Amino acid sequence: MSNDPLANARHLIACESVTPARGPVFDMLEEMLAGLGFEVDRFTRGEGPEGSDEEPVENLFAIRRGPAGSPHFAFAGHLDVVPPGEGWSSAPFGPEVRSEPGGDLLYGRGAVDMKGAIACMVAAVAEIPADAGTLSFIITGDEEGPALHGTRALIERMRTRGDIPDLCLVGEPTSVNRLGDMMKIGRRGSVNIWLEVEGTQGHVAYPHLADNPMPKMVAILAELDALELDAGTDWFQPSNLEITEFDVPNRAHNVIPGKATARISIRFNDQHSGTSLSEKVIEIAEKHGGKARPVISGEPFLTPPGAFSQIIADAVKAETGIDPEPSTTGGTSDARFLKDLCPVIEFGLVNATMHKTDEAVAVDDLATLTAIYRRVAMAALSAPIPATKENSPT
Repeated sequence: MSNDPLANARHLIACESVTPARGPVFDMLEEMLAGLGFEVDRFTRGEGPEGSDEEPVENLFAIRRGPAGSPHFAFAGHLDVVPPGEGWSSAPFGPEVRSEPGGDLLYGRGAVDMKGAIACMVAAVAEIPADAGTLSFIITGDEEGPALHGTRALIERMRTRGDIPDLCLVGEPTSVNRLGDMMKIGRRGSVNIWLEVEGTQGHVAYPHLADNPMPKMVAILAELDALELDAGTDWFQPSNLEITEFDVPNRAHNVIPGKATARISIRFNDQHSGTSLSEKVIEIAEKHGGKARPVISGEPFLTPPGAFSQIIADAVKAETGIDPEPSTTGGTSDARFLKDLCPVIEFGLVNATMHKTDEAVAVDDLATLTAIYRRVAMAALSAPIPATKENSPT
């Protein structure tokens, strides 16, 4: 089973695993990896009620050790998926292959994001000799959720164990128009900030007895919206600040409301940090009589083009004939945490149907991605160990 990416993908998709994922889907992956000689470590973090940010999350770290002192290459990804929603033409957790004009497609939630990629990773390592070097899998059940008890907990566990990889490839669906046309060498950071202005409720005919919070909130949002954070860099697009919510609960036309709330989201490049942007927003909010509560989701990172990106580019070129574009566009991923361990790059399937109804992957792409991953892993295990490797647990 383990050396067939289509069979692997079918088995994983058939395990319903809406975020946070636990249980059967991890059982299935453990069975695949144990059969290939991997030592599998599974653990759960979080103790809160269902639906909360503290809801239990399952994680898996699997390692197959090579000769002492050999390079360590890691694959990383997630088994959780977003809710399937309505309107599927087949059961979202009933994997189905259909013949289409362009070739066979495998339908199912997670086919692209990202059970298909994990299926390819497993099939790739099945063909790699155990003495080639150390291989590991860093797999969480919480990438599509709050990401509080997933990859960050795995990193802590790996540091405690002393199992730090030299290089890591995350299997996010980075390709745009065809498999291999893009890899992600970095991502922008993300911070969400909740804004609040307290006023005093009162009758609109007696404004001197009330304090309307809306003009203050409007002033805050106007100043924030006018900010030009930067003009971008060689590798990053300009940072952007977006107003994502403005709420003033007030069902009566003759009442001055007592409170106004809003939320903004900032995606930022490496000219900023989550803390520096949070401090700027807090200062603006307080200037107009409001408060701001930031939550930093991740900092920006960049793995500059070099040996690792060239390994991936060479593998893609060999299997597809195209040169992948190095990019930092798009949203965040767990690479924002893994970059603290070692150099990390994302590369995976075509992302056209991820999170959509009738998510599907080309069966031929599964075979091609498996070959690419095999080439990448073999080349990485033959490469000199980077000087930035962490050498001791923290």
